[in-house]
Amino acid sequence: MKIGLQRSRGILLLVFAIILFSCHSRRAAMKGEPGEIVKPQTSVADKYSELMAVNKSDIKNGRLYEFIDQWMGVPYKFGGLDKDGVDCSGLTYLLEQQVYGINLPRMTSQQVTVIKRKYEEELKEGDLVFFDFDGKQFSHVGVYLQNGYIVHASSTKGVMIVKLRSPSMYKYFSRCGSVMSDFSAQQNFQ
Repeated sequence: MKIGLQRSRGILLLVFAIILFSCHSRRAAMKGEPGEIVKPQTSVADKYSELMAVNKSDIKNGRLYEFIDQWMGVPYKFGGLDKDGVDCSGLTYLLEQQVYGINLPRMTSQQVTVIKRKYEEELKEGDLVFFDFDGKQFSHVGVYLQNGYIVHASSTKGVMIVKLRSPSMYKYFSRCGSVMSDFSAQQNFQ
């Protein structure tokens, strides 16, 4: 009886330590404050430099790529805002808030109203990219990364990174731009 109790306590302690360690490592992944550029973890820089065919040294915004890494593969859920499911505007809303400290409107149709339009060639990391799916203007949004790649919440495959110019995306591409610099200071859509 005493050995069984000690073993149960030992297992309980082990489980607690694993949970504590995994929570700590998750918090460590999002170092710094929103808007702050922090060095990415080596494994994350390796992963995304390979995925987007860029030099490892081009992966500079650790908060951005750690955020993406945490959300990659989360399924699509209309109106969703958590790891059980997220929609395209929800992902953009959370990413801009947690990575850049920008409070966007929640809906795609409102997000498009707070950007300063750019040409595709002018896109920078963190800019918003809009699409007209199903004949509906500005019905989908993603966030530009680099080297022609975007992150978005696909309705069929969940959160993923794709080439903007992939045939399945580019034919629906409609507008892009950066969030207006004075927008976040003037508005609070939380």
